[in-house]
Amino acid sequence: MPDTFEPQPQLNLSGSAPAVANGIPQFAKAEYAHPPGVDHCRICSTLISGDYYRVNNLMACASCAEQAQGGQPKDSHVAFARGVLLGSLGAVAGLILYAAVGILTGWTIGYLALAVGWLVGKGITKGSSGLGGRRYQIAAVLLTYFAISLAAIPMGIAYSIKHRPAAAQSSAAAKSGPDAASSQSPAQPKPKRPVHIGSALGGLLLLGLASPFLEFTGNVGSAAIGLFILFLGLRIAWTITAAKPLSVDGPYSAGAS
Repeated sequence: MPDTFEPQPQLNLSGSAPAVANGIPQFAKAEYAHPPGVDHCRICSTLISGDYYRVNNLMACASCAEQAQGGQPKDSHVAFARGVLLGSLGAVAGLILYAAVGILTGWTIGYLALAVGWLVGKGITKGSSGLGGRRYQIAAVLLTYFAISLAAIPMGIAYSIKHRPAAAQSSAAAKSGPDAASSQSPAQPKPKRPVHIGSALGGLLLLGLASPFLEFTGNVGSAAIGLFILFLGLRIAWTITAAKPLSVDGPYSAGAS
């Protein structure tokens, strides 16, 4: 009897039902469930309907790839806005981290400035899909400085609330004495000054922004070290958001994996 040959089923890469020809499943044919025309350029967000390229392993349209071949691809307002948005979220997270550690421990740990710079820089890079450049660096430095310096506001408020009872008791003890009631006339109530919320918030904002330099009114050595660590945090944010060297590959078919 002659030997019989039975075809061995092979892997269908699409994960869908295998193609059928003449009633026989075609397991050897690779099919990709990747419909064309649904991808967007990661740089300019335009729809990719034909061939695409890869700029630093990011999907890009032909226009951005052509610009990248001559250097840094043309920046877009969309990429910059996304970068600033995620960088701002990183700055808020860094501010909360910096202030929370200071409030819980009572110490100002300057090395947290490095973590704040890293969070802001990575946020901007993630939002811009890897784009970098001068304006990204300036935004990263400003957001990092704002996050670190403004953390002094919640830390100062928490410190005031914590030490207010002790300050009130010491003030009352200083005013009271054995002959205080007989020698002094009844205290006249002081007129209350109207509080302008805008002015108060503006004053707190300016005080917070100047807080890294106000430390020089106390321990000059500690203030200098803190300012140097702040500079390192700013440098980390500046370095992460710098323009990167580009590699361009392609073209690839949008319908292939």
